[in-house]
Amino acid sequence: MEALEPIVSFTLGGFKIDITPEVVMQLVIIAIIALLCWLTTRNLSIKPSKKQTVVETIYTSLVEMIKTNVGEKYLDILPFIGSLAVYIFMMNMVGLLGLKPPTENLSVTVALGLTSFFVVQYYAIKNHGVGSYLKGYTEPVALMLPINLLERIMLPVSLSLRLFGNILAATFLMELVYESLGKIAWIAQIGLPIPLHGYFDIFDGVIQVVIFVMLTMINIKIVSEH
Repeated sequence: MEALEPIVSFTLGGFKIDITPEVVMQLVIIAIIALLCWLTTRNLSIKPSKKQTVVETIYTSLVEMIKTNVGEKYLDILPFIGSLAVYIFMMNMVGLLGLKPPTENLSVTVALGLTSFFVVQYYAIKNHGVGSYLKGYTEPVALMLPINLLERIMLPVSLSLRLFGNILAATFLMELVYESLGKIAWIAQIGLPIPLHGYFDIFDGVIQVVIFVMLTMINIKIVSEH
């Protein structure tokens, strides 16, 4: 894969900051999500409109997912889990527009993995205090400390590499398909790749969202109860 050149570079406090296409794409996605949230949640009523019905369906699905997998007492993680799911989903779907998904960049997926990691640790500390949180690293015996530390560290590594690897592979395969079809005839690139887009962009993209969100939820519960 080609390394993307930064659009703008500047120095801040002695550090060089590059504004890459992935950064711009993420800012655009954040703006779109904010706009959609505003448009779909204004003028809510007892008798829901079609757009309100869609929003309520998504909300109910997320609530049921949390209740089913980690329990009702963890419903306070709904804002984070919902935002994470929508954000990753939107980034994964960018490939349908002929653009490179930001999640094919390792730095983006590492940032997402670290975000989930810190939220998991924060949730445990918030509910049990620093003392109990640190004591959890020595459970069931103090000799388990290195293994427990490694287990915690593996969460962001696993999340980031799994998402990065799958989206990168899907993008790379679609590029090969278009390149091969282009050698046959340019018209072959119209229509024929649609089923592959359905699998590699939509199906695989949704599966990666579900896996990322599910692992984050489960780790919130495991670490908190540990």
